[in-house]
Amino acid sequence: MSDEITDAFTDLKQQQERERARFQARSPRPVAQVIGQLMARRDYARVLSSQGLTIAWQEAAGPQWAAQTRVGKLQRGTLEITVANSTLMQELMFAKSQLLARLRQLEPDQKIRDLRFRLGTLA
Repeated sequence: MSDEITDAFTDLKQQQERERARFQARSPRPVAQVIGQLMARRDYARVLSSQGLTIAWQEAAGPQWAAQTRVGKLQRGTLEITVANSTLMQELMFAKSQLLARLRQLEPDQKIRDLRFRLGTLA
């Protein structure tokens, strides 16, 4: 009978250890790691990058062209710009190399290789 009591006591003690380990608090993580994981989950890095491109485009294009255009996505080095009308699109095509050079200067980390203009609404 004492063996049964000892076994029961050992089982109970092991069960308590497992529960304690399960509910024991994790060690604290560095704030930078937590923020990095949050930004990755919420895709904030891309949003911040997009805002940076928009500001760079507004500066490169100037107020007249920036008011009639909208920055789209950057995909494989090509930045898409939505343009309000075909006349403006033609003007931008003529100035493409200057705009591209200015964008590369303003946003060197983005690796912009080309600009693609497309007609669309600026809503």
